Amino acid sequence: MSRIALVTGGSRGIGAAISRELKEAGYTVAATYAGNDDAAAKFTDETGIKTYKWNVADYDDSKAGIEKVESELGPIEIVVANAGITRDAPFHKMTPEQWKEVIDTNLTGVFNTIHPVWPGMRERKFGRIVVISSINGQKGQFAQVNYAATKAGDLGIVKSLAQEGARANITANAICPGYIGTDMVMAVPEKVRESIIAQIPAGRLGEPEEIARAVKFLVADEAGFINGSTISANGAQFFV
Repeated sequence: MSRIALVTGGSRGIGAAISRELKEAGYTVAATYAGNDDAAAKFTDETGIKTYKWNVADYDDSKAGIEKVESELGPIEIVVANAGITRDAPFHKMTPEQWKEVIDTNLTGVFNTIHPVWPGMRERKFGRIVVISSINGQKGQFAQVNYAATKAGDLGIVKSLAQEGARANITANAICPGYIGTDMVMAVPEKVRESIIAQIPAGRLGEPEEIARAVKFLVADEAGFINGSTISANGAQFFV
């Protein structure tokens, strides 16, 4: 029986590429989404990957959703915490609501996704966790104090979980994508996109599939000694 992989925000963008890559590698994938029913249904029709709707910012909602996945597919052994939002504004204009929304989804949402499956991973002596952070969690970004704070916090979660889970053969690693050619990035004006690309030594945007292949590497059974690490996938734009 193939291992069960949960990918939050797994029906669009980078998450969709991850879901597809893991399915092609032989995993049974459950992809979550927050609100776009039509996009989720289309994704399932195209890929055969089951989608589940819940709000990662809500612990009880996440726990119930995870219980449903496990009742239908089996115990979750792989978690890819990818779901995230932005509410950008310069700090002096940022509202408490913009701060809280991003914290609740991008940081607390990672806790809400991993915490319910952690006991099972410890009991079975196997688990693979990958958190999709961001280049802006490593270097910061203008008008993204909230987003950068969450993505930096995600790296702290990974480093701590790696230490707690290592003896139980549970790994926790992070990937920090740079600018990737998702629908969101491709929708910005061409001049803005060109200015972004000009900052990337590789001279191009990344592809969602490149992030997905890194995830596939990290979740493999054979990757058990890679733990607490951060992979920077940004075309040499930023080094840590």
